[in-house]
Amino acid sequence: MEIQLWREILDPYALAVDELIIKFNHIIDEYRHVGAYSPIEQVTGRVKTISSILEKSQKKKIELAKFEDEIDDIAGIRIICQFVEDIYKVVDIIRRRSDMRVVNEKDYIENVKKSGYRSYHMIVTYDVETLKGKKELQVEIQIRTLAMNFWATIEHSLQYKYKSNMPENIRERLSSAAGAILILDQEMSVVRDEIMDAQNSFTIKANIVADILTNIQNLYKVANKQEVMKIQDDFLRIYQKGDQTELAEFSHQLDLISARYRAQSLR
Repeated sequence: MEIQLWREILDPYALAVDELIIKFNHIIDEYRHVGAYSPIEQVTGRVKTISSILEKSQKKKIELAKFEDEIDDIAGIRIICQFVEDIYKVVDIIRRRSDMRVVNEKDYIENVKKSGYRSYHMIVTYDVETLKGKKELQVEIQIRTLAMNFWATIEHSLQYKYKSNMPENIRERLSSAAGAILILDQEMSVVRDEIMDAQNSFTIKANIVADILTNIQNLYKVANKQEVMKIQDDFLRIYQKGDQTELAEFSHQLDLISARYRAQSLR
């Protein structure tokens, strides 16, 4: 098959990956804009390389003319979560979406692979618009915790290096590490509420500070410089105290000052 033809075939998959990354990142933004905890921590994606497709086709005895029908992970999305509980929330989010249709699911968290691999896999169909019209593609979505992803990344590298001949001592160490990862995820779930409270507090404070700095920057354009300098000094003093309630009240008062100047400018 000519290189140019490969590009024509794989380009829609690259488009699907790009669009899905944007959509999942938008979900993160939606949660954060309303001050809520996002079950999605980060999103990445990739399209299988030509060499990977050829290797998988050869291994599974797939005719090249049929590889799009037989290989369901040409396009891949990886969603990383902080906690195991978040994984199932993300699964529900995907199931409810109208722009993706779930065709297969494999829960390797409840049903851990012999190697110790843990993750949740979903195969969805997703439509992209190309110059030749709409094309329905299969996309694999892997959902896992940060800890699961660390282990899986190492395991994948070792599998690639040794193919089917991984030394037994390395296999045993991987299995032992998988057990440690399981314990880590369990321990993080126990203190999940404390971690979320800390993260939410940090996010709220960061948003308050961002609003204050935006207001101060805008006031420089319309207010007396000495007044703005005093506001800035007051902000730094309150910020250094670390009292979030006082910081929020300061932000509210600054909103009122900014609103007054906006009203004056409209007269």
